[in-house]
Amino acid sequence: MPRIRIAVNTRLLIRNRLDGIGWFTYETLSRITKAHPEVSFYFFFDRKPDPGFLFSDNVKPIVISPQARHPLLFVVWFEISVARMLRKIKPDLFLSPDGYLSLSTRTESLAVMHDLNFEHFPADLPWLVRWYYRFFFPRFAHKAVRIATVSEYSKRDIIAQYGVPDSLVDVVYNGSSTKFVPLSASEISQVRTTYSDGKPYFLFVGSLHPRKNLARLFAAFDLFRDESPDDIELLVVGEKLWWTRSIRESYENMKHRDNVHFCGRLGMDELCRVTASALAVTYVSCFEGFGIPIVEAFNAGVPVITSNVTSMPEVAAEAAEYVDPYDAGSIKNALKRVSSSPELRAHLVELGFKRSRDFSWDKTAQLLWESIQKAMNQHKNI
Repeated sequence: MPRIRIAVNTRLLIRNRLDGIGWFTYETLSRITKAHPEVSFYFFFDRKPDPGFLFSDNVKPIVISPQARHPLLFVVWFEISVARMLRKIKPDLFLSPDGYLSLSTRTESLAVMHDLNFEHFPADLPWLVRWYYRFFFPRFAHKAVRIATVSEYSKRDIIAQYGVPDSLVDVVYNGSSTKFVPLSASEISQVRTTYSDGKPYFLFVGSLHPRKNLARLFAAFDLFRDESPDDIELLVVGEKLWWTRSIRESYENMKHRDNVHFCGRLGMDELCRVTASALAVTYVSCFEGFGIPIVEAFNAGVPVITSNVTSMPEVAAEAAEYVDPYDAGSIKNALKRVSSSPELRAHLVELGFKRSRDFSWDKTAQLLWESIQKAMNQHKNI
């Protein structure tokens, strides 16, 4: 019996540069490739890969040019370079953990579409990026023999936006690194000395993008500092990829901007320490397909303040303090409730630990493998 051959788009596996989708790719593929030695996996990179991403002996790395980091280069990479390699390899399936597919190939494809934020907030993106997403992703959705996504919310959204049959969309919830654990009081004190002048802090984690709602978080934190006697800081972890005028003006207009600390991107070990030392994680996005920092906070034993929209109530369930992300006053009130009540914080932490058991990368990998099997069985039944 011939070996199963699966080609995988692994262009987001870049050492020290893993984001949400990159971690999804890493955590699922590291498990799936080791669990299925009977399968040959062909990893498509757009640059020389780090050896740490070649998870097992059944992984063959293939470097394909050009580096795909621009909409025009996306087209070249997927529609010409990837298509050419797929014709050469003739795999049973092309798996794309970031949702991008090659329309110019007959290879059956499984796309992981994490969310459709660009359909709801197109103005947040540069026009060429916006054009690429809104032109190609509806076509990717209909090219794919199956789609996997990370929440029931995103599943409903994909079905509504693109008219994909319910039966062809699988939910494979994200997980969280097992490195996120509670810290001792002395360790927390050390972290706070390093990052927030020894003071307790609210934590924001994510790319500094408009839909992450940092502008309203700044405004809410300013209101909170005006009304609260507590000396609490705001720590911002993430790169300024989309530092827009509205975010910049919101920050510059803050009365208490000296109490905001920007850390940039942190490595995983340091991110775990910073998360576990927070007074609370403030994840008040306007739109999320899942929201991994919510589960990371649960595992770290930290209360969560999050939005009452899109996927966030699905992920956090009863284990979070909810806000209206479009109302700075609502966010401010949640900051006050959580900071002023040790009992509320302890209750949220307890509920968070319970909720965290529903999410793990082991479960994600198993669900994704089941989706892969469904996609390949559809191919056999055609």
